[in-house]
Amino acid sequence: MRIEKILLNNFRIYSGLTEINFNHSEGQNVTLIAGKNGFGKTSFLTSMIWGLYGSLMAQVENKYKRDIRSAGGYELYRNDLLNHNILNKLDSQEIDAALVFVELHLVDVLIPSIPCKKLVIRRSFDYKKNKEELKIFIDGQENELTKEVGYDVFINDFILPREIAKFFFFDAEKIVTLAEAKSKSELRSLSKAYSEVLGIKKYEDLKLNLRTLLNKIKRAGVSEKDESKIAELEARKDEISGLIQHNETQISNLIAEISNYRTKIDQNQEQLIREGNEMTLDKLKELKTKRDNLKKAHLDIKGELKTLIDLIPFALAKNQFEKLIKQVKLELDIKNASIDKNVLEEELFHLEKEFNSGISQITQDSSLAEELKVYFKKLSSSRVSRINDANTNGKIILDYDEETYRRILATYDFLTNSFRIQFDNLVKKEKEVRQELNRTIKKIKQGEVRKGNPLAQKLRAEKEDWKKKIAELDSKKLELNEENGALKHQEASNNKVLSELLKKTSILSTDKKKYEVTTELLEKLENLTLKIKEEKKYSLQKSILLGLKKLMHKDDFIKDIKVRIDNDVMDIDLINKSGKVIDKDGLSKGEQQLYATALLKALVDESKINFPIFIDSPLQKFDKEHSRNVIEQFYPTISDQVVLFPLLEKELSKTEYEQLKPNLTGVYLINNNELGSSIEECKITDLFNKFNQQHVLAH
Repeated sequence: MRIEKILLNNFRIYSGLTEINFNHSEGQNVTLIAGKNGFGKTSFLTSMIWGLYGSLMAQVENKYKRDIRSAGGYELYRNDLLNHNILNKLDSQEIDAALVFVELHLVDVLIPSIPCKKLVIRRSFDYKKNKEELKIFIDGQENELTKEVGYDVFINDFILPREIAKFFFFDAEKIVTLAEAKSKSELRSLSKAYSEVLGIKKYEDLKLNLRTLLNKIKRAGVSEKDESKIAELEARKDEISGLIQHNETQISNLIAEISNYRTKIDQNQEQLIREGNEMTLDKLKELKTKRDNLKKAHLDIKGELKTLIDLIPFALAKNQFEKLIKQVKLELDIKNASIDKNVLEEELFHLEKEFNSGISQITQDSSLAEELKVYFKKLSSSRVSRINDANTNGKIILDYDEETYRRILATYDFLTNSFRIQFDNLVKKEKEVRQELNRTIKKIKQGEVRKGNPLAQKLRAEKEDWKKKIAELDSKKLELNEENGALKHQEASNNKVLSELLKKTSILSTDKKKYEVTTELLEKLENLTLKIKEEKKYSLQKSILLGLKKLMHKDDFIKDIKVRIDNDVMDIDLINKSGKVIDKDGLSKGEQQLYATALLKALVDESKINFPIFIDSPLQKFDKEHSRNVIEQFYPTISDQVVLFPLLEKELSKTEYEQLKPNLTGVYLINNNELGSSIEECKITDLFNKFNQQHVLAH
């Protein structure tokens, strides 16, 4: 699939009609649209997202969700898409109509059962009539099938699913969020996108539909009273699930906001250092790294201490615990004594006879032989005696499984032997790390300038204000986490009652066959999905590793990739040459961007989705060597059509442009004046001259 042409009309900064006809040459797949900051590169990307998805664009990326929320809803956000010069003319009645539209012309589109040479998607919004309209034309005609399934569904199913559009329209500087995802909600959100890209989602959806069908069959024989109760429980289930999801979104937003304030505090601290203290930025960075490592070590120790503290009640209730251990040992003996006493005595008699007759083959020492016979006799008697005692004196009270018995005994053994030593060592270690952490924090604070400096006072006041905001946000996050904990408890309780109620329902005889077939099909689908996930997992591991080896210049920095799938959460581990997992936080921003870039390429390759790739800020964080690798290994292979939006001489130097030239099929420059922005095509050899002329005219 390839975009042949894009038309924008009065979209944001683009005034009037803007048209780009994309060139197409075999072996040359990169188009470059350059422009200064604020000229409309991001607006161009937004226009395509809006053109394809409209009100559903919030499902593409959190950025659009936040923008729509900040605007006060989709309708107000959409109103702001109209070019402001046109809006001013409309307000002053200089013009009668104001139409915003985005039109995409696609070729080489494969639509099952429908011949198609060219497909046109046109989304428009009439500001004055407050009317949005979406049209799809196949070879110049509206198709009844596309109307029947719905245009939005058609785009999602046959052009590009909105859940994975973020992998085809992305800001290269911000894709490091792929590498930074840590929380369950972030990983779960990414996993949904991974499932869509890797083709797993359709199987998950099918399983969900089958489970729904099973519940429907079960409920066919439900009494009216139980039906009402089930409906109530299911409504409560949806309500709790919605609240949990809402809270998790809020927590993710709070984490992002806290991270933003911490970045500001770090920048503020660096400025304080520059204002007059002898401490260098390198020393400050070293101290901050040490502080972060100590904080992590302190948290780890506190985690270990918490585990030990959980055992203290057992140590305090020593007498009661010993009674428990006595009963556990007795019950183990009783369970082990379940063999018939007479059978055991006869077996031991024959075994003793064989043992005594075979001693001569082990030793010729008659004294030692006699001792061995006595010892064996003693063991046999002890075994029989334990059976007698257990059968005579014992009584099963606890009736745990054998694993539980073993764990109780292991806990008792730990408490009576190494608990005290380990606890004392951890307390001592915690104190040492805490003291060292406090000393390090004090040194960092001493890096601030003298109190009399007005700028320093202002910077310090800002920092304290941000710290207070972080504390408030942390408090809100804690409240939400606690609320979610309570909600999950309610959810588990609700689900248990619902499950028990559904178990009691009788399936009508007419539906039994349906139920059996559906259950069998669901089981087969579960096995198939598991197999596909494993295959995709190994394929994705290989693709990411291959991409990293091509892009990175450090030999053996990343030796292997491990993809972990745990229910609905997928995470990716980077393994170094020592076989240890690399902390992604320890990677530089450039390395994180390389990892995210390799991940994107692997996902696009594995998806088998043929759609153009649009990249904003393409080389923002890369050094020269990595830039060359990305230009030569990434852009030529990621898609048949790649459109880059660089800031010339900052994100793309002349040297890098020369490296990119062999793959260029067309270049465009965004111009801007008081009316708005427009796009003009340039000769590939003339782009930087045009850009420099633009710079001269601006000054």
